[in-house]
Amino acid sequence: MNYDYIIVGAGSAGCVLANHLSSDASNQILLLEAGPDNVALSLKMPAAVLSNLRSTRHNWAFQGEAEPELNGRRIQHDRGKTIGGSSSINGMVFIRGHALDFEGWRQAGCPGWGYADVLPYFKRMETYGGGGDSYRGDKGPLHVHRAKPQDPLTMAFIKAGEEAGYPKTDDISGFCQEGFGVSDRTVFKGERWSTARAYLDPVRTRPNLTIKTKAQVQHVIFEGTKAVGISYKDTAGNTLTEHVKKEVILSAGAVGSPHILMLSGIGPSDHLRDMGIDVLCDLPGVGQNLNDHPDFVLKYRCKQPVSFWPKTKPLAKLAAGIQWVTTRGGIVASNLFEGLGCVRSGPGVEYPDLQLIISPIAVDDTTWEPLQEHAFQIHVGLMRAHSRGRITLRSSDPSDPPRILVNYLKDSRDRELMRKGIRLVRELVEQPAFSDLKGDEIFPGKDVISDEDIDQALNTHTTTQWHLSCTARMGAATDTGAVVDVSGRVHGLSGLRVVDASIMPFATNGNTNAPTIMLAEKLSDEILGRTPLCRIEQAVWHNTDYETCQR
Repeated sequence: MNYDYIIVGAGSAGCVLANHLSSDASNQILLLEAGPDNVALSLKMPAAVLSNLRSTRHNWAFQGEAEPELNGRRIQHDRGKTIGGSSSINGMVFIRGHALDFEGWRQAGCPGWGYADVLPYFKRMETYGGGGDSYRGDKGPLHVHRAKPQDPLTMAFIKAGEEAGYPKTDDISGFCQEGFGVSDRTVFKGERWSTARAYLDPVRTRPNLTIKTKAQVQHVIFEGTKAVGISYKDTAGNTLTEHVKKEVILSAGAVGSPHILMLSGIGPSDHLRDMGIDVLCDLPGVGQNLNDHPDFVLKYRCKQPVSFWPKTKPLAKLAAGIQWVTTRGGIVASNLFEGLGCVRSGPGVEYPDLQLIISPIAVDDTTWEPLQEHAFQIHVGLMRAHSRGRITLRSSDPSDPPRILVNYLKDSRDRELMRKGIRLVRELVEQPAFSDLKGDEIFPGKDVISDEDIDQALNTHTTTQWHLSCTARMGAATDTGAVVDVSGRVHGLSGLRVVDASIMPFATNGNTNAPTIMLAEKLSDEILGRTPLCRIEQAVWHNTDYETCQR
C-alpha cells in the first residue's frame, strides 16, 4: 500500500503527528514503532517510574560512551521504546521552558519559533488542571495536573526558597518561571497521561491510520534525493519496505533520528565513509550538537519521620498499590516531584539556568533503592550547559546502537555552574523552614567544601536528566551545522522531515517533553499547509536587577 505519510517513531512527537495528519481523511498514514504497544499496567502508574526504567521491555537503555570528565563512567540513557515513547516512561514533569529560550531559537536563525509563535501551540495542546488563562490552555488533549503538595518536606522546600529571597511563582510555565513553586505533571485522574493516551488512543480506529509496532527501521529509501519509502524489520526478522507519496517523517528522537539519517547516507561524509556507507547527502551537523541537562543529587537525613521511606516497605507498597488500583488515588498517583525551583546561578545571568527539585525520599544512586532511613534529596540540574556531545555510528548494522558521548562538564563553565548550584542548595536547606527537618548531609557530605572536593563528587556522581536533544538542529541552509530548516525539512533533500527533540537548536530551560510535543503540534500545521495559529504576545517576568544580583 502507498501511504501519504510514514511517521517513524510513535513517541512524544510521533503520536501528535499521527493524530493531526490523520484528521484529514484523504491522507493515508503509517505509524511505525520499534517497541511494543503501551498496554502494561506499569505504564499507567505514575509512581512506577523507576520500575519502568529498570526494565528494558519499554526502554532502549542506551549505554553511553566513557565520559572523559566523569572518570570514564558510562551513563545509561533511558529512552522510551513503546507507543508514547519517552512520555510513557519519563518522570512526567511538565515544564515548557523559559520564554527567552524560544527567543534564543529565533535569534539563532529560526524565524517563526519565538515565544509569541510557540505560546499558542503550548495552549492548544493542554488542558491545565490549574485552569486556562492568558498563558495556559483548557481544551487540549494533554492533561497537565497542577500539584497540590501536602508533605512537610516539599512545603519546607518552597517556603525556604522564599526565605532565601527568591520569588514565589504561581506557575513556572506561565508569567514567571523564576523562583520556587509547585511542579506540574502529565497525570490525569491518577494515571500517566502520555502522548499515546492524549493523542493516539482517541484516533486509533481511524481507517486512514495504520499502526505497526515492533518494526525496527533500517533506513530511508530514496530515488535520487527524494525520500520515497522506508525499509524495516518485523519481529520475525523479515526485511519489509513501505512506500510513501508525500513525506517520510522521522520522529525517532534525539538518538534514533540521527541514527536513521546516518544509516541512510545522510550525515558527516567522512564518518559515513569510515562506516562503509555511501554518502547521499553530506550534512556535517547530523548527530552533532548533542545537548543534555547534567544532574547532581544532594541527600539529607530527615530529623522528623515525615519522609516517604516507610511507604516503600513491602506491606505499605502493597496497600498503596491496592489503593491506586481501586481508586486511582494515593501515593502511587504521584511522581513524587512536587516542589520546584528555577534560579539564576549568579549576577549577570538574565534568566534561570539552574533547576532545583526536591524528592521527599532519598534513593541509592546506583540501585535506586530507598535509603533505609528518613531522608530526602534535592536535584541540581544545569539547564543551559555549554558542553556539547555527539551521536555517531557504531557500525553500518542498524541493530547496533549508536555511540552516545555527551561530554558532561567538558566545558569548565559547566563545572563552575554545578558547584554554584550545590552551594545554593546548601544555603537553601539552612533556611528556617528546614530547621526542624534537615539533618546531616549524607551526600556529598559536610566535609566536601573546596572546589577540588566538590569536583571529585561531580566526577563520580554527575548523571543525566534524560533530556538528550538537538542532534539534528534547525537552521538556515547556509548554516553548515544545521540539519533541517524551520519546517523540519532536511536540507538538500526532498520528501524527508524530522520532527522531534533532535531539531531543537538548544535545549530548553526545563524538562524537554513539553516543548517536544509543542514542536509536533506546530509542525503538524506546517505539514498540512494550515495557517499558523495567531501569535500571542504576552509579558514575561524577569528580574530587572539581574545584572547586579543573583535573586
